[in-house]
Amino acid sequence: MLLARLLFLPLLAGLGLVLGAPATAVGAASVCSGRPAKTVPFATGELRVYKSRAHACAVTVAKKPGKRRSMSVTLQPRGGRVVSDSGSYTRMAGPVTVNALNRCVRATGSIAGKSVSTGWILC
Repeated sequence: MLLARLLFLPLLAGLGLVLGAPATAVGAASVCSGRPAKTVPFATGELRVYKSRAHACAVTVAKKPGKRRSMSVTLQPRGGRVVSDSGSYTRMAGPVTVNALNRCVRATGSIAGKSVSTGWILC
């Protein structure tokens, strides 16, 4: 058992070097699981919604990260409660995740007073 671990770990490390590290420029892809379902740009950033089989996830990402400013993201499944994240952030609000198996969701995002909403999506 120990021999198998000793052989497997260097192989795994080598595979990481060959394939390279995941790109961080993808941004929200590293914090939300699932596939990108909708991206809605607005004046100060964009609202990104992701969908996996049973869940939806949303983040609001600043167009120009840097100084702290008011940011928020909300996500609501049809017939369910709103889940939100708000505060003073430099780059991103969220992620927020809801159970969305066979349900529509709506998302809103805002940065520094500018906002956007999706309406009901993923139906």
